[in-house]
Formats: sequence, C-alpha cells, structure tokens
Amino acid sequence: MYKLSREQYPLEGRIVLITGVSRKQGIGYATARQAAAWGASIVIHHYQPHDKEQPWGADDLQSVIEGIKSELIDGAFLHDISGDFADPLLPQQLMEKVSNACGHIDALICNHALSGSDGTLGELTAEKLDKHWAINTRSTLLLAQYFARQHDSTTGRGRIIFMTSGQRLGPMPGEVAYAASKGALADITMTIADQLADQNITVNAVNPGPVNTGYLDNESWKKMEPQFPFGRFGKPEDPAKLITWLLTDEASWITGQIINSEGGFARWRP
Repeated sequence: MYKLSREQYPLEGRIVLITGVSRKQGIGYATARQAAAWGASIVIHHYQPHDKEQPWGADDLQSVIEGIKSELIDGAFLHDISGDFADPLLPQQLMEKVSNACGHIDALICNHALSGSDGTLGELTAEKLDKHWAINTRSTLLLAQYFARQHDSTTGRGRIIFMTSGQRLGPMPGEVAYAASKGALADITMTIADQLADQNITVNAVNPGPVNTGYLDNESWKKMEPQFPFGRFGKPEDPAKLITWLLTDEASWITGQIINSEGGFARWRP
C-alpha cells in the first residue's frame, strides 16, 4: 500500500544532472535550486560563452554555484562541468565524466538551448539551421542515449526531461530554426519514452511557456499583459516546480507526455 503523506525531501539520495545552468534568472538555475531543496545532489552543466553573446550577458559562475549550494541538504553535493554542445562528442564525454565523478545519475534534465542567431523563412542559412539542430536537438538525443546506457533499472526509475517550446500552440515569428529544433524534441518524446520504459525510465517534455529570464521590459509587458489571465508573466520558478515534481515518485506513472506550463497564456494579438 502506498503512502498518502509526502516526504520532506522526496529526492533525497538521488543525483540530478541539469544542463544549461549558468544564469540566476534562468530556468535551469531555478530547477537546480528546487531539486536541491527537495534533497537531490545536483550536477550542473554550463557554457558561458553563449550567455556572453546574448544582450543580457553572463552571470558570475561562482555566484550561481553558491546560490544552488545554499539549498542543498546535509549529505548532498554539487558538481559542475562546462562544455559546448556544438561538439558532437560532448554528450558522451560529459556523461562519462559525470558518472566517473559522481556515480549513477538518476535524472537528466536537458535545459540547454541555443537562442538568437535565427530568422524568418527567407532569412535562414544552412549554418543557422545546422547549429540549432546540433545544440538543441542532436545533443539532447545523444545525452538521453548515454544516460540510458548508464542507468541501472534496479536502482529505481530514471527520469529524462526534454525542454520544448510552444511551437505546437501558436506561431513563433522569427524563430524558425529554434522552433524546428524544439519541435523535433516534442515529437520524438513518445517514441523514446516507449523504448526506455523497458529500462525503467520515464521521458517527458516540458514547455515552460513565456518566462522572463531577463529579457522582458515594461513596454513589451504592457503590450502582452492582456494575454495573461493571471496578470503576470511567467517566472523561472513556475516551470522549475513542474520539472522537479516530474522527478519524484509522485510522477512515476507519467511518461511520453508534452506538458505545457503557461499560466493560460493566450496566443492572440490584442
């Protein structure tokens, strides 16, 4: 008979690998802190050169690390590793290094993404398309492959979380390469979930919806405000709570799903 009461630390004793954790306003950082607060040991991947190319710039990495460490419970640890997923060899190398340093990884959250350097149909180049595919899609699928290889089904149910976007729910103007790369992850989720169920691994995709990770200004918000029925934009902790819950035993029966965390966002133009 299962327990009706909740554990204080439902992820205690588990090791969670989260990619793309380098900014305090990012979803990866919020997820790492939430998972740490629920008892997990955290392994973060980061690649700051990408952040430095963006208008918001990069955060101090040590500050990011200390912010996550502050949520760790006794006995849990934080390990970090850097790498560029444009390199096709990185997913295997990263998984091997993390496994050697930390042991068996219980959950993989593929939060990293290339954004920017995109365009509309007519502005695209083969280079833009290939780069988005390589970083957003190819690396995620390879990470899932190497995660599954290291997973021991007898240790418990493994978890894989892909991050997609709202490309199924409405247009994403000017982001054709990005939407295509993220759409591929959404559409392959069920197939991979079916295969990895035999290895005691669940696979789900999360669409975090519009989340202010540092790019939203007052003028943009005023234009978009009517599209948000709860009167606010998404915050990093909104999808972070969903993602972290999917790692718990409470979500052990959920697999092959694309779950939207959008706060009722209405894709119409006022």
